[in-house]
Amino acid sequence: MEKRLTTTAMLFSVGFVFMLVCTVGAFFYGIQIGTEKTEAKYATGDEGSKRTDASASPYQQQDLVSFYHTVFLPYREFQNEWFEAMNKLSQGKTIEATSMFKDLANLAESKATEASSIDMQKSPLLGQSQVSYIRSLKLFEEAADKAAASVKTLPYHELLKTVVQEKTYLSASQFALSAQQAYYSAMLKWAATVDLDIPQNYKAPALLELSKWTDLELTIKNKLMADQLLTRKKLTAYYPQDLTSRVDEFVDSGQATKMKLHTVSAVVDLLINTEAVRTGDFTESKSRLYQQALLPQLPFFYPETN
Repeated sequence: MEKRLTTTAMLFSVGFVFMLVCTVGAFFYGIQIGTEKTEAKYATGDEGSKRTDASASPYQQQDLVSFYHTVFLPYREFQNEWFEAMNKLSQGKTIEATSMFKDLANLAESKATEASSIDMQKSPLLGQSQVSYIRSLKLFEEAADKAAASVKTLPYHELLKTVVQEKTYLSASQFALSAQQAYYSAMLKWAATVDLDIPQNYKAPALLELSKWTDLELTIKNKLMADQLLTRKKLTAYYPQDLTSRVDEFVDSGQATKMKLHTVSAVVDLLINTEAVRTGDFTESKSRLYQQALLPQLPFFYPETN
């Protein structure tokens, strides 16, 4: 005789199967939730670690700002006076040349003392730059003393040539350019802590194509221009960012294409040799070319806030 399930037994069986399905589903759902939470935890841990590394970096904005005011600015104040003196010599204004060079020697000494008033050694590149600026100022002091002694023995048309070719002056210039390069390298390291897509260092290939240049971040471009000036032993009144802006304008205007220039070095050579770069070029083109660019809050990048 065929056995049939009673209504109660059938309901019991269906209920049991339903509970079993729910239990298995809850089990796998729990595994998924747990996995997602664990992944989120580790992801958060990685980001937290990166933020911690950034905050612990020896290249924070406050370090760059402190360096600017206590080391870089004193040097630049001396350099401006030095260039003004050289301009007077080039115009034959040598009546007060002896006292002018003695004043420059005294100024270099006082600015070297001023640049020594802070310890930047916790930031290796800033520490290196500080040492180089101080050595540069001391060598400029020596060069100015030698120039003052030469005023009475040399006609004015030979004095300037003698001053800028003298070994002490050349060494002073080289230390200043090395210091500048280290400072801009430190800015790049700072940028890398703010934007993780920016490398901490960037060394250009021997021939950097303009097509590659245009894709680089501004902090990288500025560092490369400091490299270019150091390589050329070219001490200038303008900043690396002024040279950067002139290169970008030259490329954007289509002039590089018209002149069949394909590398950054070729454009830089042209701009420097034709004296086409001036202090303030960056400021004039900043709103047009670099509105969204990442830059530290330094006065020479934001002169309107001075």
